[in-house]
Amino acid sequence: MPTPGTILITALISVAYAQPQPPNVVVQRDAMKKLEFLAGKWQGAASVSRGPGEPIRITQSENVQFKLDGLVLLIEGEGRNAEGKPVFAALATVNYDDETHTYRFRAHNDGRFLDTELKVEQKGFSWGYTAGPLKVVNTMRVSESGEWIETTDSVYNNAPARRSVDMKLTRQR
Repeated sequence: MPTPGTILITALISVAYAQPQPPNVVVQRDAMKKLEFLAGKWQGAASVSRGPGEPIRITQSENVQFKLDGLVLLIEGEGRNAEGKPVFAALATVNYDDETHTYRFRAHNDGRFLDTELKVEQKGFSWGYTAGPLKVVNTMRVSESGEWIETTDSVYNNAPARRSVDMKLTRQR
């Protein structure tokens, strides 16, 4: 009787053979180097709006690490309120698909997940999605002074954009 480990290895081999051509990890690693500016630990002030009323003010931390020999970027975010209690947690991965020439952003938060394209720019990125009448756009850049500036804007139907996330982080030494 096969062991669970043997079953997993067999499944991975089957997936590998089902792909039309093997991934080009050299191309993937080179593309991921465009995100090297993110690696490290970041922390700073953020405000998050989760509906009507005043935004929640938090201290946001982002721990960004390359994994799998540079093929995957792991981003772990945590927001804490003034009392130090965690009020927000998210985990995301970024990888480069050499077949489609796109970056993929997969994020998890509060039992939900998102899988979308990440557009990489010089010292920044953006991603977004549409869910029915709601359109969400997230933009991040590193400022001239080295701060991580990130915003999320939401548009419902044709209403004006509403800022739901606004954060400014500095790299921790």
